[in-house]
Amino acid sequence: MTSASQKINVVILAAGMGKRMRSDLPKVLHPLAGKPLVSHVLDTARGLTPATICVIYGHGGEQVPDRLAAPDVCFARQEPQLGTGHAVQQAIPFLNDALPTLILAGDVPLTRLSSLKALVDAAADSRFGILTVNLGDPTGYGRIVREAGQIRKIVEHKDATPEQRALSEVNTGIMVMPTVKLKQWLASLSNSNAQGEYYLTDVVANAVADGIEIVSAQPEAEWETMGVNSKTQLAALERLYQDNQAEILLEQGVTLYDPKRIDIRGDLHCGRDVSIDVGCIFEGRVTLDDGVQIGAYCVIRDAHIGKNASIKAYSHLDGSIVGSACQIGPYARLRPGTTLAADVHIGNFVEVKNSQIAAASKANHLAYLGDSTIGARVNIGAGTITCNYDGVNKFRTVIEDDAFIGSDSQLIAPVTVGQGATLGAGTSLSKDAPAGQLTVSRARQTSIAGWQRPVRKS
Repeated sequence: MTSASQKINVVILAAGMGKRMRSDLPKVLHPLAGKPLVSHVLDTARGLTPATICVIYGHGGEQVPDRLAAPDVCFARQEPQLGTGHAVQQAIPFLNDALPTLILAGDVPLTRLSSLKALVDAAADSRFGILTVNLGDPTGYGRIVREAGQIRKIVEHKDATPEQRALSEVNTGIMVMPTVKLKQWLASLSNSNAQGEYYLTDVVANAVADGIEIVSAQPEAEWETMGVNSKTQLAALERLYQDNQAEILLEQGVTLYDPKRIDIRGDLHCGRDVSIDVGCIFEGRVTLDDGVQIGAYCVIRDAHIGKNASIKAYSHLDGSIVGSACQIGPYARLRPGTTLAADVHIGNFVEVKNSQIAAASKANHLAYLGDSTIGARVNIGAGTITCNYDGVNKFRTVIEDDAFIGSDSQLIAPVTVGQGATLGAGTSLSKDAPAGQLTVSRARQTSIAGWQRPVRKS
């Protein structure tokens, strides 16, 4: 008996040109929610723990295998592209005869794993399974033709009679079937049709002739079977995906100021009492702990934000860890390698890169802190920068606990500011500043009596 808990072969059709996309990029590599269409299909297929995943590619040369290369994926090139049946023929050398084969479309990205499992379970005991859906407007889709309730064939829209075009149940292109039979049926395909192509759907007639039972399963939602053939359809699926993500967050108790204005391009995990203002983008893996507040138009990528932290509007966080009760922004930028302890304040137009800042330290205005180790309760004055790069190498700046850095200071790394030290405003520090002392480096102030401003000559 075959079920979704057992091994299968998976073939993903990803060779099409996608003429209506009007792009040199292969259709299946166009991004949806921050990753290629076909990557969504791959990730869902992996949920079935298949024995083999074979991606059929063609248009765009090696771009598809180059982008999708992984230990669990093999590739077969279809050249020229002569239809879906011809595409599956290219996968034959990779298929295990003892396992059924599931065929997926690389441009149908939103099919749920539960729907695929239902189809595989329906096709147990060497049945032929087809994922079908009933559409209000089935134009362009292959129609499912039944007799006495049993599937007898699939007719492509261009080849269908008016009576067949009136049918609403359509083929999604997602099928599972016995592999030995599939290979036999593929060998007998003909291209005598309006397109002059070898249709995979023609194997249905072979299955009927061989007495193989054909069963169907349907997805929970119609949108699971929607494909992409144009930028318009891609944009529609993007909004659909984001609406679904927003609904999940709302059900989890997250406050979204406007569910229509959020973009999740990765994995977003939220604790209790999280609020997210409008226009925010989340990329990669982002975790927001309990009580986090995200202001409007923030971009957050691969970050962990601690309990009760506040990220104010227009801040950008990338590859950063933010401690509890931190205050970030507005207009702050945290770059990769940044780790902030609890109650750190990073204010407007402050940039932090590859730096560790201990608890209760503050840089509230107009500063750059790069490659730095900063202790607790440190105050960084406005206009301060760490000069960490000499054009070839990067060096670290160390600022110990309770130091006070005056405004408009430059710390020329490698340099250390000792515990409790104070730098006077305007200091250019090129040597270590002793702990507990005031260090000042600036020209003596001079006033020139009788000096006259220049005047414009007529």
